[in-house]
Amino acid sequence: MDEVTVGILGYAILGLLATKPRTGYELAQAMKTPIGYMWTARHSQIYPELARLERAGLVEASVIDGPGPRDTKRYTITEMGLRRLEEWTDSPLTEVARSEFMLRVRCLWLLPPERAREFLLTQRRYYEKRRETYAYEEASFALVEDEVDDPSSPYFAQNATLRYGMMRVNDTIAWCDWLLDRLERPSSRRPRTGPNRAKY
Repeated sequence: MDEVTVGILGYAILGLLATKPRTGYELAQAMKTPIGYMWTARHSQIYPELARLERAGLVEASVIDGPGPRDTKRYTITEMGLRRLEEWTDSPLTEVARSEFMLRVRCLWLLPPERAREFLLTQRRYYEKRRETYAYEEASFALVEDEVDDPSSPYFAQNATLRYGMMRVNDTIAWCDWLLDRLERPSSRRPRTGPNRAKY
């Protein structure tokens, strides 16, 4: 069998199946939370990707009883799938940082301070809600406290990504507060009349 190229979504699915077998619906739910914090995918993308992974021999499906008239498939990662996932996990990584939020912040100088402030407050509220969600998820790890400290457990790695998210969201909220404070300061600049040039 020829080796099939697996994309990021495919590896995200393999990572979920490495912890336990799941149906397509269960995978779609997990892709919203918690995987959605790291990588997003539409429901319509997941089933074609599962079919590709199955054709490649990286997952296998079994039919189980389901609520509807259609067959419900439960997917399990294969040994070949586990090997591919392991090889990908520590392969060379060039992280591409993309943030529409930061692109917009670079243009805040175009807005009156009150509009810029309201925009930032809206984003800050979003990150506050995200922090509440993370706190709720962190509490659930109390049920598997022993495994959270075991590097060979999936809970160890899941908790590590949660901690990263919590630290990042706390830093973002602190940064929003810093920027909101800066917006409160009176401006010494004249009203903008044309394009400006800046260093960065």
